[in-house]
Amino acid sequence: MQQALDPLLPRLKPGAKGLDFGCGPGPTLSLMLAEAGHPTADYDPIFRPDPSVLAQTWDFITCTEVVEHLHRPGEVFARLDALLKPGGLLSVMTERLTLDRDFAGWRYRRQPSHVVFYSDRTMHWIGRRFGWRAGLHGPLVALFEKPVQGRKRPA
Repeated sequence: MQQALDPLLPRLKPGAKGLDFGCGPGPTLSLMLAEAGHPTADYDPIFRPDPSVLAQTWDFITCTEVVEHLHRPGEVFARLDALLKPGGLLSVMTERLTLDRDFAGWRYRRQPSHVVFYSDRTMHWIGRRFGWRAGLHGPLVALFEKPVQGRKRPA
């Protein structure tokens, strides 16, 4: 969890409000963010299915160990874009696939609920697709920033 917080916290404005999307059964990350002065709501389609949080927009959104479970990642990233305020930040934590990785032996691949995998290149593509600035932080975290003015699609 700390890997997701380290690049995010210094970039948050005081009192920024966030959403922990796909929080799972325990609200760990939202508690850590609240302690740092950033109230954070929890949403998980199974454990915390509160539709009211999906009717708001947020200064930041975290997705920790979530995106590898998505059967329709494009739809979910589009939803996250709609939930994120202009100038907002999206923190995505997932173990990325690298060219030197033995895919057949990769423990991450062997998890039955992991149905999609991301590389550095994929993360940059997602950023371009939604007009977000993408930054990679270590092997696990991608931090996206939504522009303040309207979304610009690549040509």
